[in-house]
Amino acid sequence: MKHVNDSGFTLIELMITIAIIAILAAIALPSYNQYVARSKVTEAVGSLSDARVRMEQYFQDSRTYASSGTTCGAALPASGNFAYSCATVSAGMGYTVTAASQSGKGLGAAGDYTYTIDQSNAKATTKYKGVAQTAKSCWLISGTEC
Repeated sequence: MKHVNDSGFTLIELMITIAIIAILAAIALPSYNQYVARSKVTEAVGSLSDARVRMEQYFQDSRTYASSGTTCGAALPASGNFAYSCATVSAGMGYTVTAASQSGKGLGAAGDYTYTIDQSNAKATTKYKGVAQTAKSCWLISGTEC
């Protein structure tokens, strides 16, 4: 009697394939999430650079960075991933613009990524991936060193 050739996959072959796909996904997903976070951080540093230019233009027109009290005169950038704030110092002769990540945007909890810039173009990272940073006089985008 002749045997008919069976075609298709056995259950074990299907389980091995699923296991291989799961392993690849477990390796690829964290790398992808880090890539997405880095792309969002570049938005913050670009917007901070834009805010600095706006503040300098405001200073050229008004001879102060403040519009009243400690409120910055120039409009801050709008963003969906970061919240921007600005405070003036030294009676309007200096300022610090801060970009802090918002929660629910793929960047961890609110403020897990926090960057600043001031009137001297001094850039700083005060929090990166949820870890407070001291003496980081640059914007960390990937890694922990400038």
